[in-house]
Amino acid sequence: ASGKGGVGKSTTAVNLAVSLAKTLGLQVGLMDADIYGPSIPRLLNNIPHVDEEGTVHFEKPAVDPDTEKILPIASPSSYGSLKSMSMGYLMPDSASQAAVWRGPMVMSALDTFINKVQWSPLDVLVIDMPPGTGDVQLTVTQKMALSGSIVVTTPQELALSDARRGITMFRKVGVPILGVIENMSSFICDGCGKESFIFGHGGAQKISKEMNVGVLGAIPLMVSVQESADKGVPVIVEHPDSPVAAAYNTMAALVW
Repeated sequence: ASGKGGVGKSTTAVNLAVSLAKTLGLQVGLMDADIYGPSIPRLLNNIPHVDEEGTVHFEKPAVDPDTEKILPIASPSSYGSLKSMSMGYLMPDSASQAAVWRGPMVMSALDTFINKVQWSPLDVLVIDMPPGTGDVQLTVTQKMALSGSIVVTTPQELALSDARRGITMFRKVGVPILGVIENMSSFICDGCGKESFIFGHGGAQKISKEMNVGVLGAIPLMVSVQESADKGVPVIVEHPDSPVAAAYNTMAALVW
């Protein structure tokens, strides 16, 4: 979670989930709680594709005839045992069409994801929260027994301010803070390997001291992360030997 958009929450959630499944061998669920702006379908490449003959290919969630629950979408076996659910799977045009819904409809969709999706069996459920500290966050914390929260930020003060609000919210509702992840902590040139701190330096450490929370790790900004995300292949799968993949594996082990 994070109080701010654009800090890489969804990319972090996906790669942590894949690391938990692929590297640690766990059965992992990934729930996209961002009803208005679902990113998981794009990051896991489950979006409509049109082949050369003009046929649209898109995997929609099925319903278990016995339990009448929605079956989450299973990722390729190379990702480990990972299954996910997102509003983007139910609205194939969500990449270009907005969900213009009032609060009660959003809460209904969220209740469906929590209670009407056949998640089990699972070892861990990773929830990708939307930005902010509003209805979705409160509903999730009230309806689910959360083991903890991870706050994602970038180094600059603008993002840190919102991260502080996120930490304060989780503490108010009694959810433990597992730690802070500093995303885009530095830029590493794919060509020469030089490291530059284009968004500032030490933001997560600053919050750690101010608010007495741990730092799970820092994720560098690399071109390969953007390219992998655009292709819908987690960087931890496409570039398993990269510094970014190593960082995600370390953080997954700390969380578990």
